[in-house]
Amino acid sequence: MKRRVLFLCTGNSARSQMAEGLVNHFLGDQWEAYSAGTHPSGYVHPLAVQAMQELGIDISHQRSKSVEEFRTQSFDVVITLCDSAAQECPAWLGPGKAIHMGFPDPAAAEGLLEDRMEAFRRVRDSIQEKVLRYLREEHSDAKPASPGFFLKPA
Repeated sequence: MKRRVLFLCTGNSARSQMAEGLVNHFLGDQWEAYSAGTHPSGYVHPLAVQAMQELGIDISHQRSKSVEEFRTQSFDVVITLCDSAAQECPAWLGPGKAIHMGFPDPAAAEGLLEDRMEAFRRVRDSIQEKVLRYLREEHSDAKPASPGFFLKPA
């Protein structure tokens, strides 16, 4: 049976979407990945879609989702991806394995298109390295997380 991982961010437009796509593509035989946000943007950022297409991964069919859709579901691991608590990164307050891996928000990058695209590539590559390594190597002690509730930090 596949393990389940939920990636949480605020807007669910870039980091968590890329993480969902990376896990489903590279670890899809072992893991089922989902993503959500506390304040979903309502879209998947076009530069996230483009950055993933560079790896041959199509996330254009994914959609920005609210944590409310997952409130009654259980996950083996819940991973928050916001770089800073000031970004209102959600917290999983239910029992089970919940961890934080912070990454900068590439959607906040400024400058020319190529500079912004490079920010998405850097975050994509960091997520691929750190998250996939974690799920491959350190998940053996993961216990299913019961349905919980989400709050933003004070």
